[in-house]
Amino acid sequence: MEALEFEPQRNIRSLAMIRTRTVVGVDALPVIVEVHLANGLPSFSTVGLPEAAVKESKDRVRGAILNSGFEFPAKRITVNLAPADLPKAGGRFDLPIAIGILLASGQLPAAKIDATELVGELALNGQLRRISGVLPTALACGRSGADLIVPSANAAEASLAEDTSIRHAGHLLHVCKQLVGQGELEFCSNEQISVPVSKAVANIADVKGQAHAKRALEISASGGHSLIFVGPPGTGKSMLASRLPGILPELTQQEALATAAIQSVAYGEFNIANWKQRPMRSPHHSCSSAALVGGGSIPKPGEISKAHNGVLFLDELTEFSRVALEQLREPLETGEVNIARASQSINYPADFLLIAACNPCKCGFLGDGTDRCQCSASSIEKYRAKLSGPMLDRIDMHLHLMRVDMRTLQSKEENNETSGQIKQRVIRARKFQIQRQDKLNSQLSSKELETYCALTEDHLNFLALVCEKLNMSARAYHRILKLARTIADMSNEEVVDKKHLMEAIGFRSLDRK
Repeated sequence: MEALEFEPQRNIRSLAMIRTRTVVGVDALPVIVEVHLANGLPSFSTVGLPEAAVKESKDRVRGAILNSGFEFPAKRITVNLAPADLPKAGGRFDLPIAIGILLASGQLPAAKIDATELVGELALNGQLRRISGVLPTALACGRSGADLIVPSANAAEASLAEDTSIRHAGHLLHVCKQLVGQGELEFCSNEQISVPVSKAVANIADVKGQAHAKRALEISASGGHSLIFVGPPGTGKSMLASRLPGILPELTQQEALATAAIQSVAYGEFNIANWKQRPMRSPHHSCSSAALVGGGSIPKPGEISKAHNGVLFLDELTEFSRVALEQLREPLETGEVNIARASQSINYPADFLLIAACNPCKCGFLGDGTDRCQCSASSIEKYRAKLSGPMLDRIDMHLHLMRVDMRTLQSKEENNETSGQIKQRVIRARKFQIQRQDKLNSQLSSKELETYCALTEDHLNFLALVCEKLNMSARAYHRILKLARTIADMSNEEVVDKKHLMEAIGFRSLDRK
């Protein structure tokens, strides 16, 4: 590693201030790293609510400075991470702390870095390592007009923030040379992103029979409606659910950035080649509440946030814990989840399309056309009670599946519609909704329903009679209206008719005994 070409001037300053950011939720909040050197016994203390990884940075920083050819000052070093009441976590503060020490000790000449922010974890040899949350940091810097320096391992991810001036470095010395004008770091550019690779998506044409279920999937995709399949084993519930992503439209640039930001925070890295593809999450039914909705002492996004702008598939829904399922109620309504802890409250986006599957009874064979089910009425009622009424109310569509006839399975006809054909209809239906109301039908408020889903007096009376007989809630009533509006849009019809209402009511089977 080449040395710097200037003569260090010691003890000119004792204080240095470096700008950086910490990630809270999917937001990157500004942090000032203040480094002060004082006389006294050599020590290194970090203040400002640092977590364990931040406190350990003193050893990484010392090793990186020494192995880069600098001297580690034998002073009383105090590092303050301001604001003091904002929790700091991770190794992202290593680089700004190291630069602050070099500036405060005079080993780097005065550099104009007021408009530059630094993030990066240091290895003991001075190399810069990948950190999590780079994309939210880059987007925030772009909004504030600041430049940013990131580790080279994060260069491709950071380049997604096209409105930010971002440079990348592989070593501490490279950053020093950039700051003193003896070198020029490369900019992060989109050219570093490989050509997007289309991930193989299962085709709905592979599903034989189940025309009613395919219709339900198309309605779900067109209006953003949640869906639950109920049926005996082998009826194709999981197979149908896995075909839903293939009929959804591509992510917009804004949606893709929001989804990628969550992945950056949750994983620290992600497949940059597929960053514009909708996520599909299918957690096992043994997952905890914190894993599903997010949590931890340092709150992290859960499965519902990782599925933001994508699909959340909950197979064997009745096997999930009741506590975990009940926590889905608010995110299904609001499209976000708020995780509150004693020290902080973090909001994560969670606008996902829920698709669930479960058996009709404990043994699973109720309604399969045979006499294998031996479950009693009380056993069936107890099994179904695992799903609360309020939870079922928030699922727009309920569909019972029957076994497919063996002759249908053996058929070699290849005239089934493909995912691409259905996808084009879904795109047209969504475009119609966005042009009319700037949102999908599933997101309409009760007030907006009065405007965009106005019914005649006869249709209102018909719907009121059905809701009274089936003892439906006000929420179920509004869900039916939203479904009917989507069905009408799929037929390119301006007015919601009785046939649309009847089909929507048919998708509320769990509201009936």
